[in-house]
Amino acid sequence: MLGMKERPLIPVWCFFAGLAFPFIAAANAPLVPSPPRINADSYLLIDFDTSAVLVENNADLQLPPASLTKLMTAYILAEEVALGRSALDDIVRVSRNAWSQNPVFQGSSLMWIEPGKPVTVGELERGIVISSGNDATVAIAEHIAGSEAAFVDLMNQYAEKMGLTGTHFENSHGLPHPDHLATARDLASTAVAAIRDHPERYAIYKEQSYTYNDITQYNRNQLLREDDSVDGLKTGYTSVAGYGLVASAKRDGMRLVSVVMGSSSTSSRKAETRSLLNYGFRFFETLRPLHAGSTLSEERVWKGQTQQVSIGVLQDVVLTLPRSTADVTIEIVINDPLVAPLAVGDVAGRVQLTRAGESVTEVPLQVLEAVEAAGFTARLWDSIVLWFQQLLA
Repeated sequence: MLGMKERPLIPVWCFFAGLAFPFIAAANAPLVPSPPRINADSYLLIDFDTSAVLVENNADLQLPPASLTKLMTAYILAEEVALGRSALDDIVRVSRNAWSQNPVFQGSSLMWIEPGKPVTVGELERGIVISSGNDATVAIAEHIAGSEAAFVDLMNQYAEKMGLTGTHFENSHGLPHPDHLATARDLASTAVAAIRDHPERYAIYKEQSYTYNDITQYNRNQLLREDDSVDGLKTGYTSVAGYGLVASAKRDGMRLVSVVMGSSSTSSRKAETRSLLNYGFRFFETLRPLHAGSTLSEERVWKGQTQQVSIGVLQDVVLTLPRSTADVTIEIVINDPLVAPLAVGDVAGRVQLTRAGESVTEVPLQVLEAVEAAGFTARLWDSIVLWFQQLLA
């Protein structure tokens, strides 16, 4: 009987960007030490491209996020600009509620905006991201939604849409409120969204200082000045939340995102984040062995208007694996026979990926181009040929 048809193992070592099929191999993998012990209430380290979790502790514990809240505020601002509902050069009216002298902000991070002094959306964006200004977040909230309360409702809608099940917002800035909570996993997801969805706005996160109203303030993410691979994201602190840091770094084509919540000091959150990132880069790697749309094989089509069809994958295959010198290999298994009509995306078999003799993952092998059915005579002839092949198989 005709059935699955195997192709020989093909060594590959290709590098293509994309997002699909996250996986961390365990069986027969290179030895990986236990992750570093972190002095924090909650922490997480993930691969940006695959969302593979490399390190986690209490990652779903709801904690006060402090100014890490501003990741969502800045994300919504970036969304509004992308949708054309706000422009970076729009002038924002600063209310007394958003004024830096509002008693609510006393002792907290400020951009130092004031009523009557013109300020643009673009300036406030830097005030939020770089200066961590609580006054700037309220000004943007009121500008976008009419009031901070309405903006907070929008924040919670975005959280639900993004699947942030452990997050609830009560304000736009992160000053303490008993119901204002987030998890390390949700913050990592928010950071991934900021990097992925708005790369032009994400570039601001690596700026090390910002001057407004003749006051220069420096980005509190000290790793930006100590590690060239780090290009974001945000620090946070209140006496209730402790010290937090969401960071991202990219080295040799691999991007990691780390979250530290409830650390004991600025130096501690920096050291803990560095330890997480160094561990991830040293012992893991991001591999891209299959590229969407690339032809892996040309196969015989029966009863079709053409006799050959290209097959491959329609999504990039991206893997997170322990670092190794061994190559990833591909084995193609074909569903034989392939009979027209065929549509793009039809499953034609499977692709098995292995390394060092151990299975890494398996993905569908798909038709890359449509094949229409042939006329009656051609289909009849192919039916006869297939019948004889089955007799001889």
